[in-house]
Amino acid sequence: MQEAIVITEQPVSVSVPVGYSFTLRCRAEGRTSLQYQWFCQQQSVCRQIPGATNQDLPITAQQTQLYTCRINDLYKNAVFSDWVKVEVHQCVARGLPPRLWRGEPVIVLNPTEQRVEVGKPLQLQCAAMGVPAPNYQWYQNGNLLEHQKKKKLWITHAKVSDSGTYLCCASNSHGEHWTNAVDIHIGTCRPEKFFATGKIALLVGNNRYQHHPNLMAPVTDVFELSLLLEQLGFQVVSLLDLNKAEMVTAVSRFLQLLGKGVYAIFYYAGHGYEHSGRNYMVPVDAPQPYAPENCISVQRILQKMQQQQTALNLILLDTCRKWYNPECALSQVQPLEPWGNTVYGYATSEDAEAYELQDGEFSSGIFMKYLKKHILQEKKVTHMLDDVLEDIGRDPLVTGKQVMEIKHTLKEARSLTDPIYPLGAAAELWGCSNELVSEMVTFPCGVQVELRFHRLFSNVMYVCAKLQPTPTHVADARLLLCQPTGPYPGGEGPSLRNRTQAQPHMQKQEMDDVAILKESRLDQVESLLASVYKREELDCVFQLCGLQKIQTDVILKLDLHYTQLSTKQRTCESLQTTLQKSLLGQFFSQRNYSQPNYQRTPACTSSVRLRDASVLSTDPQGQASLRTGSSHSLPSSNPSNSSSEPEENDESDLSDLCSALLRAGPGQDYP
Repeated sequence: MQEAIVITEQPVSVSVPVGYSFTLRCRAEGRTSLQYQWFCQQQSVCRQIPGATNQDLPITAQQTQLYTCRINDLYKNAVFSDWVKVEVHQCVARGLPPRLWRGEPVIVLNPTEQRVEVGKPLQLQCAAMGVPAPNYQWYQNGNLLEHQKKKKLWITHAKVSDSGTYLCCASNSHGEHWTNAVDIHIGTCRPEKFFATGKIALLVGNNRYQHHPNLMAPVTDVFELSLLLEQLGFQVVSLLDLNKAEMVTAVSRFLQLLGKGVYAIFYYAGHGYEHSGRNYMVPVDAPQPYAPENCISVQRILQKMQQQQTALNLILLDTCRKWYNPECALSQVQPLEPWGNTVYGYATSEDAEAYELQDGEFSSGIFMKYLKKHILQEKKVTHMLDDVLEDIGRDPLVTGKQVMEIKHTLKEARSLTDPIYPLGAAAELWGCSNELVSEMVTFPCGVQVELRFHRLFSNVMYVCAKLQPTPTHVADARLLLCQPTGPYPGGEGPSLRNRTQAQPHMQKQEMDDVAILKESRLDQVESLLASVYKREELDCVFQLCGLQKIQTDVILKLDLHYTQLSTKQRTCESLQTTLQKSLLGQFFSQRNYSQPNYQRTPACTSSVRLRDASVLSTDPQGQASLRTGSSHSLPSSNPSNSSSEPEENDESDLSDLCSALLRAGPGQDYP
């Protein structure tokens, strides 16, 4: 017997954002004319929708509800459609759903990584929008989980075998979309509440500028911060004096090394400026006046750090924040995701300068002076920075001139002292030896010399030579490390410096060499090297700066000048040693990526003197005092004549991950 009423089109469930407009449809056939009435149910209360008597029910989504449609004929026969759910997402990310959305699944909630004790419940959750509402299917390690077909995956008593990588597929008639994959660890839970899967830091100090005043403190500040961060378990890459292309490459490599759960620190010391809340770092080759296309946007770096799903992003800017080009048009900056993992530590406040403390042969920024005092504290990062801020505020030298500023969205009490629990293959990146490598060489006369290779920074190397006790037939032995000769491929080589002592009884050529070498005075970097060797006397030291520019092996010539006791004649013997291409040099020399047309410039070798022309010095009585350089006077700097601000170059990811960068951290010996 034929049914009096047959529903030919059932309404379908949907999952949409609040405010989204759509239509529920119901179609039926009967022996007489039909009447429709829609009902909704919310919180177990079912009610008739006034005026909803058509086949189509237009809805503007406000809250999640259930809907059904009753169909009547003239003989008082009635049937109800299926109940359907209109799921309304009250909070979705900006830009979702896409403008031309046709109802395909769009993920609005991804599952999160978890560590669960054996026997405890495990719950993973995801959510997707779609019209019709998506179906869900969970996978573990790529294997379909037959009974996990809901938004929530629930395991009442977790077992070790439940560990693995999970993800979920949301699908409907328009297509499918996958959630992010997450790692689930089942076992004995760690006692610590917070931990890092790794700790990685990139420190950049720009000192020797081509078109701006040179600085002093970044050398010492980067060095001292790198040592402190290594104590906290960070793998540190520290770089000095980078041009625009090199800064772009270094940042890109740094971003590629980040991953889920990593604590990431980016520190910059050097010239900088601020425009409408956006901070720019000035490379050593940036021309005057400052312009965004010649500088690096800090906010863009932070956006890309967030994309790596890091657990903590700490940006430390030890630079001036003078407003520059206030009349220029704003460049567009996308807002940061509200993930609650970001901390900004500014050395100074808006439209203000950052000062240096000059004390003897060392200089240090005011910010670093107090940061290194507190950074090892076991407390929330923002609380640690609060202590730094308070100390700077009490310093009479910068009262009314410099005050630190902190901005953050850190929702968890994460500390830089939190332990590291590496995940999977990522653990391989953290191992690196910092033992000092040495090599013993022997001259034909029997004299032995120990060569030591040491990096104070990732792109600055020292070759140190130490004479061993000489044979009885040799007297008055002196060493000289000579600069390599010959052109470098690409027309550019490292900056080379040599330091030794002039000695008596040397031949004319020998004296000429030493006279040239004496012109290179002992600078801050060499003072740091001396502190590393704890005042041990070295016979000669050879410095290679700008290792990122090396594209070929470097040959060093070691000359031994001595007197033969039997003949009283002054004699010279030579040996050569080859330094293989620096790992960092290979890292920077890759050209398989799109790069702006920057002018390539040789490494700057001028002496380091000023930082943004704002320096604190120590007078002969030992009292620190404030002074400003001659390049400009406080409180303002010369504005640019540019009338518009073009968008800065995009620091896009540049080619495959080069793990050699990590192995080139400060303190690592030559490979």
